[in-house]
Amino acid sequence: MATVLKDDRFRQSGISEAEWKVRVDLAAFYRLSALYGWDDFIYTHISARAPGPEHHFLINPFGLMFDEITASSLVKVDLDGNVIGENDYGINYAGYVIHSAIHGAREDAHYIAHFHSADGVAVSAHAEGLLPLNQRALALIPGLSYHDYEGVALNLDERERLVADLGNTKVMLLRNHGTLALGSTPGEAFSGIYHLEEACKAQVRSLAVGRDNVLIAPEAAQEEVRRQMNRDRKPVEGARSHYDLVWEAALRKAQRQSPGFDA
Repeated sequence: MATVLKDDRFRQSGISEAEWKVRVDLAAFYRLSALYGWDDFIYTHISARAPGPEHHFLINPFGLMFDEITASSLVKVDLDGNVIGENDYGINYAGYVIHSAIHGAREDAHYIAHFHSADGVAVSAHAEGLLPLNQRALALIPGLSYHDYEGVALNLDERERLVADLGNTKVMLLRNHGTLALGSTPGEAFSGIYHLEEACKAQVRSLAVGRDNVLIAPEAAQEEVRRQMNRDRKPVEGARSHYDLVWEAALRKAQRQSPGFDA
């Protein structure tokens, strides 16, 4: 997997090797999201903080689909919404509002994904939110936050309320809107959005039989899962980070099924 600059034109643009690696990871994140069906034509967005003290972040150019994103096509912006450097495209303004809010408030938000998948939107609009219907949901619910719908995310003053609702959580349902996850690494953010999307999909399928016919997990089991999620790793599980393993596997999938993202 290439994670270094491929030719002098990037060096001439002032892109460091550290930033190029982030660009490659972010482009792969876009390609993987398309493979999993989380994209929404040219809408929704994933961002990554660019290395350096400026709090610049990278996001998709408004006009390209997720399966077209490459490392070099990503747009760099600052927290005030100014595009850094030259680019043939602008960015989705609602994406700027959401992502600038979180990047500006959370030092651990190096990667942020926000989607409008059918199942994610469906659960975001469910009055009870994500229900404790399955093991995946049980693991997410203790750290899941909610943000009430205020309209299309075009008003800058919504950022303060979004950040307040997010608190210190890393997965969120934006009511009547969609899903969101963040992480300090691409693997953490990808793992968060993957599990949230899959939990929403499972809930939609479960509720197809009617709310009265689904089995809510017992309270004791819910508490046990909360405890288990904070347990120490066993030696047999190995010493490597779960998120690193997830991301390395995801990169291999992206390289096999959607090559060219590292261009």
